[in-house]
Amino acid sequence: MADEIQNEPKKSSVVRSFGQVEQMVQLAIALPAGCLIGWLAGAWFDKHYGLNWCGLAGIGVGAVAGFVQLFTTASRILNKGK
Repeated sequence: MADEIQNEPKKSSVVRSFGQVEQMVQLAIALPAGCLIGWLAGAWFDKHYGLNWCGLAGIGVGAVAGFVQLFTTASRILNKGK
């Protein structure tokens, strides 16, 4: 029984570490994923509507969405540290 109580802080620190790793992975993936999804959506619009500029606009919109996600996640990480 006493061993189980002593192991609980170790488990919570491991879980906390995995949570921090997950947040850092979110930061690393947010911008490229946003650009890729925006480009794919723009390419789809280009193909179906015969336009030539939607792919570039999709990359721009995806980059903005990626930056918003990046800043939101970073501010959440920084606010938890206080």
